[in-house]
Amino acid sequence: MRAWGTTETGGVLETTETDFEELVGEALDGVPPELARLMDNVVVLVEDEPPAEEPDLLGLYDGIPLTERDTSYTFAQPDRILVFRGPLTRMCETPEELVEEVRITVVHEIAHHFGIDDDALHELGYA
Repeated sequence: MRAWGTTETGGVLETTETDFEELVGEALDGVPPELARLMDNVVVLVEDEPPAEEPDLLGLYDGIPLTERDTSYTFAQPDRILVFRGPLTRMCETPEELVEEVRITVVHEIAHHFGIDDDALHELGYA
C-alpha cells in the first residue's frame, strides 16, 4: 500500500481512492477461502460518501441474502456491498485503526450477504 497519514489541519486521516480500495481488497483477502467460495452474485464497491440521510454509515449491503434466495432467483443483478471511505477516514485517528475498521466493515457487510442480521453481528462483536 502507498504511504498515507493524517492531515496537518483537523487530524482527518487521508487516503487516496486507490489506497482505500487496496485496504478493502486486503480485507476481502482476509476472508477465509471456504467462505469466499460461498459468496454468490455479489460485488464489493467503494463509494466516497454514504447516502445523505445516513451520513455516518460505514458500509451497506444491498441485495437478497443467500438465506432468502429460492428457485425464482435467476438472472438477478449482483448484490452490492458498499464501503464508504469518507466516514471511515473521519472516524479513524491512525492508519492501523483504519485498517481494522475497514476489515470490520467488510466482514459486517459480508455477514449480511450470508443472512446474518445486526443483532447477531452485535453479539459477535461486529457492530
